[in-house]
Amino acid sequence: MTLNEIERSFREVAPRVEFWSLRVVEERNESLSVRRNVVQPATTSEDVGVMITVMDGGGMGYTATCDLTPAGLRRAAERATCWAHHTAGCGAVDVAMLPRPSATGESASRVRTPWSSVSLREKIDLLRRECERLKVDDRIVDWDASLWHTAVDMLHATAAGGRVRQQFQYLVPMLSATANEGGETQTRTFGGHAHCRQGGLEILGDVGFFDAAPRIGAQALQLLAAPDCPSETMDLLLAADQMIQQVHESIGHPLELDRILGDERNYAGTSFVTLDMFGRYPYGSELLNVVFDPTRPEEFASYAFDDEGQPAAREYVIRRGVLLRPLGGAVSQIRAGLSGVANARAISWNRPPIDRMANLNLEPGDASFADMVAAVERGVYMETNSSWSIDDSRNKFQFGCEWGQLIEDGRLTTVVKKPNYRGISAAFWRSLRMVGDPSTVQVLGTPYCGKGEPNQLSRVGHAAPAGLFTNVDVFGGAGPR
Repeated sequence: MTLNEIERSFREVAPRVEFWSLRVVEERNESLSVRRNVVQPATTSEDVGVMITVMDGGGMGYTATCDLTPAGLRRAAERATCWAHHTAGCGAVDVAMLPRPSATGESASRVRTPWSSVSLREKIDLLRRECERLKVDDRIVDWDASLWHTAVDMLHATAAGGRVRQQFQYLVPMLSATANEGGETQTRTFGGHAHCRQGGLEILGDVGFFDAAPRIGAQALQLLAAPDCPSETMDLLLAADQMIQQVHESIGHPLELDRILGDERNYAGTSFVTLDMFGRYPYGSELLNVVFDPTRPEEFASYAFDDEGQPAAREYVIRRGVLLRPLGGAVSQIRAGLSGVANARAISWNRPPIDRMANLNLEPGDASFADMVAAVERGVYMETNSSWSIDDSRNKFQFGCEWGQLIEDGRLTTVVKKPNYRGISAAFWRSLRMVGDPSTVQVLGTPYCGKGEPNQLSRVGHAAPAGLFTNVDVFGGAGPR
């Protein structure tokens, strides 16, 4: 059945209630991989189902089903209605205050070279070539190249006349090389899995996939012989692919409004941010400008409407270092009495929308990469996250990176391995001294942001420049004793 046919079937059996919404999601995945020059079995999946939400008699209920027959849709609607009546008067917010979305519109990812326009054999041959180029030395003991493509077709309709149709195309390219010599093993990757975007196979050229393999292999070998990163307080220059991890963990998650309201305590933790901080709290230096922006077409979590049918817009969440607004959808905004953003999102038809950060971007400054290096007397440059740890309130953190390089007297010098740093979220951002210009910006993201019970591994986008921080606690290997 097509999404339009499912919608028509549901309208014929829709309950007579104050308000209903129907969210239909069809998702198709294909993953291709070549490891150690051996083609791995391709994996494909296809999934389709609906979420029905009902507001009636002062309560709200929802039910998901993959039984898309008229009888299955009727049963799901009846269950959602039953739950709405059972929960009347028991919610954290007055159901009468909740919006009844009526927006209409369509959107689709911009694609120049469709995934389907290139044969399976050609895509496998492409991965074979890149995989072979990773093996630059016999000390490379494990190496792989992969592509993960996802197509999502989503329809959201409401009893208030709302009807939103959105179609997404996602691509995640990955490369990895692991080197070993004696008791030392080091891995270098193509930004982890961060080079993920919306679009087609043109993404590979846009992100430099075809130039990366020899460099990744060579850097894995360099790390084998590199000394550990020194342990001391020094300046820290982060590449864009590590800045996104810093934004994600110490800005994105703490600002999710449902977390601030306590909804995530049992699983993903709370937040050091409190409701009274918005509009006045100095989250970082005056150079810190962060925007929620689901409108950037190539970014991984871009959309025109969130999963509750609310129109999306670009909004500052931090401007000139001051905390302005939380990352909270319509329900959380009503509960908190604060303006938020359109970020109620669900990863599948069988999950309810919750507050997610979507695209959260750090705006560029005016410093070139050379300017930032030249400004450092003693420091370290780090690329590509390899480990992260942050406490339940998203405050104290510790991050490790794949690649480090000392900065001495304004010059990049010795390559170091196992570079790590630690800090406290707002204090760290207040130490932001220089922000890279547009030439240092990369459009990146993650397909694996976990949150919610039951868990939802969501897509998140981040665009960020490089950034220089002062007086950071840096350490190498297992850290100071």
